[in-house]
Amino acid sequence: MAYDEDLANRVRSLLGREPGIGERRMFGGLALLLNGNMAVVIRGEGGLMVRVDPARSERLLAEPGAQPTRMRDRPLRGWITVEPSACATDGDLRRWVDRGITYTRGLPAK
Repeated sequence: MAYDEDLANRVRSLLGREPGIGERRMFGGLALLLNGNMAVVIRGEGGLMVRVDPARSERLLAEPGAQPTRMRDRPLRGWITVEPSACATDGDLRRWVDRGITYTRGLPAK
């Protein structure tokens, strides 16, 4: 399944001229990288995968439409899957994208 190009364009517009942003197709979606580190993924199944501080994951998972990201039936620490309905409004999308970019900004560049 191809990722949602409209959602990808909305994320791109939020990122504007953020320095160090790149894109790479992977996992059936589109990964947005900051300084070589994945920050946000537009999922082929819809919605987002967002990189977050693992120490904040439990609190963020309490939000509507948020669930643990799983790869090969195992939880992926430091990532949250956001259902399409939880990023439908501009405010919700901005909040999730900002979380991914803010956390990834603190990682060493690759």
